[in-house]
Amino acid sequence: MNTAFYIARRYLFAKKSTNAINIISAISVVGVFVGSAALIIILSAFNGLGEMVLKMFNTMTPQLVIMPVKGKTFEPNTAYFNQLKKADGIYSYVEVLSENALLKYNDKQSVGLIKGVSPAYLKNKSLDSTIIDGHFVLDNPSGHYAVIGSAIQNFLVVNTTDPFNPLQVYSPKKGKQANSINPGDNFTVLTIPVSGVFEVQQDFDNVAIVPLDFARQLLAEPSKISSIELLLDPNVDAEKFKAAIEEKIGSDFVVKDRIEQNSALHSILGSEKWAVYIILTFVLIIAIFNIIGSLTMLVIDKLQDISVLSSLGAGKKLIKRIFLLEGMMITMTGCILGLLVGLIFCLVQQKFGMIKMSQDNPMISNAYPIGLKWVDFLLVFLTVTVFSFMASALSSNLSVKKIDHLNQDL
Repeated sequence: MNTAFYIARRYLFAKKSTNAINIISAISVVGVFVGSAALIIILSAFNGLGEMVLKMFNTMTPQLVIMPVKGKTFEPNTAYFNQLKKADGIYSYVEVLSENALLKYNDKQSVGLIKGVSPAYLKNKSLDSTIIDGHFVLDNPSGHYAVIGSAIQNFLVVNTTDPFNPLQVYSPKKGKQANSINPGDNFTVLTIPVSGVFEVQQDFDNVAIVPLDFARQLLAEPSKISSIELLLDPNVDAEKFKAAIEEKIGSDFVVKDRIEQNSALHSILGSEKWAVYIILTFVLIIAIFNIIGSLTMLVIDKLQDISVLSSLGAGKKLIKRIFLLEGMMITMTGCILGLLVGLIFCLVQQKFGMIKMSQDNPMISNAYPIGLKWVDFLLVFLTVTVFSFMASALSSNLSVKKIDHLNQDL
C-alpha cells in the first residue's frame, strides 16, 4: 500500500488532540458537500428549464425553414421545390406567407403578424397543446378561421364563441399611394372569425395564424410565399437533410434549423447556465479553501509524528504528499456525498415533483423540471478536484516550511 495514502487515511479518521481541527475539517466537508449538491441541483434545474422552453418553442418552430436571402417573398413553383415537396423523409411541407397587419376587434386595434399557412401545417399534432381558448381550426365548411396568439387576445379581448363579430384585418394595398381624402381606400380590409387562442412565448404570441388563401387575398400575392417550413419523419437526421437541401438549392436561399431560428434563445440559455455555474463555483472555492486552515493545524498537531517520519528517512516530498492526500480526501468526501445527494434529490423531483411551479401556461408541467446530464456531474467533480488540489498543495507547502523552523526547537 502507498505509504502517503495509508498515513493520510489514518489521519483522516484518527482522533485529533485539538478539537478545533475536527471542527474545521467538518466545516470543510460540509461546505464542499453543500456546494457540490447545490451546484448539481441548480445545473440540472437549468437543464430542465432549458428543455421545457425549447419544447415550447419547438412546438411552433419547424425543424427546417427555407427563406430567400434577398427580399421577402419568392416563387415556390419551381422544379426543385416541386421535387422537394415529394421527397422521402418529409412529414409536412408547409408554404407560408406572412406580413405585419393591423388587427381590429370592436373598438380596439393592434399590430400583429399575419401568418398564412397551407393545410399541411395542421399535421403538427402538438399545436393543440398550445390552445388556451377555443380550438385550433383554420378551415371548415363555413369558411376560413384564424387562431391568434395570447398577446393579441389580451389586447383585443376577442370572443372566440361569437361568430357574428369577426376579427378585422387591414393591410396596405400594393403600389397604392397615400390618399388624404379617404385613407381607407389605401388598405385591403378583410374579416375572419377567430376559432382559438394559443400561448407559447412572447415572440410567438403576437401572431395570427390564418389559411394561406386568406393571406394571399389580404396581401394581394397570388403565387409567391415568404418561406417553406419542413417537419421531418422521426427517423430522418435533420442535419443531413439540411445539408442535402443546401447543396442543391443554391445561394439565393438560406436553410435554418431550430437552433439557427432561435439562436438568441440558445445563447441566453447557455450564458445563464454558465453564469450560475461561475457564481456557485466561487462559493464552492471558498468552502474548499477552508482546508488550508485545517491542514495547517493538523500539521502542528502531528508535528511529533512528522519528526519521527523524518528521522526514519521520510523526505519532504513524502510529507507533502501525506497532507496533500489528506486535503484531497477531506474535500473529495464532501464532493462525492454532495453529488450523490444531488442525484437522489433530482431523481426524487423527477419522480414525484415535490417542488411545484406556477401553472400559467398549459404547456408547462406543474412540477419543476429537472434534466440530468452526466457532463454536469463530471464538470462539478473536476471543478472540486482542481481547486481541492490547489488548496491542498498550497497548504502542504506552507506547512512543510513551518516544520523546518519548528524542528530546530526539538
